[in-house]
Amino acid sequence: MMGKGTGTVYRIVVRSELNNRYAVAFEGMEMETRDGDTVLTGKIIDQPHLHGILARINGLGLRLLSVEALPEDVDPSLAISREPKGSEL
Repeated sequence: MMGKGTGTVYRIVVRSELNNRYAVAFEGMEMETRDGDTVLTGKIIDQPHLHGILARINGLGLRLLSVEALPEDVDPSLAISREPKGSEL
């Protein structure tokens, strides 16, 4: 799904409404709080980058709810407003 060096847009949902203090931990990702959860959306350049973000979520003690790779034609700045379709982990 990843093109050469372009990355893939992912939507990652965690339980808990994170404030802007966490923005540094997820630099490059858009953050939106919704109904007790936080939706992180942004371009992930490769699998090590994705695993790094997931490790950061784990290290912060956050509960991971879903990880979804979005279609290649999705603009990361618009993707956050769409409803997550993934199932809870």
